[in-house]
Amino acid sequence: MEWTGLSVKEDTGVGGTERGRRPSGVPPTPVAEAQGIAVPSPSDPEVLERPVRRSFPAEYKRRVLEEADRCTEPGQLGALLRREGLYSSQLSSWRKQRQLALQAGLSPKRRGRKAKGKDPRVEENERLRRENQKLRQRLQQAEMIIEFQKKLSELLGIPLSTLPRSKQEE
Repeated sequence: MEWTGLSVKEDTGVGGTERGRRPSGVPPTPVAEAQGIAVPSPSDPEVLERPVRRSFPAEYKRRVLEEADRCTEPGQLGALLRREGLYSSQLSSWRKQRQLALQAGLSPKRRGRKAKGKDPRVEENERLRRENQKLRQRLQQAEMIIEFQKKLSELLGIPLSTLPRSKQEE
């Protein structure tokens, strides 16, 4: 510690943390530092209004998964998770992501040009044609019913009442 005026200044070491340690007290991974991979860690103890999700680069996930796969002794995996500041659920979701990526890479791809989506005008036109066809069928059925009613009224001798015509129809 160094006294400067009225305040005490501590030797913080690398990255503004005490002697190069993370705020959790766990030193950073030497492999990650040697490879130049940025290891996510909380940098400010201030609580934000809205929490920010941590995101991990694919290279970091791959490296941690390889290291986890090499863990054979009891307690090694737990030590790895503590050292990296991770949860076992993150590790399992990363494994699922890795498996899905492997399956997607091995599945056969369709050849040729990608199919274009249908034009909305064409779809609307097809819908209107179908609707028009249904309405024509209903009109034809209604005309048949009216013809039948006319013939039936003639056979039974029931006069059809004539509706007064409007001036426009004359």
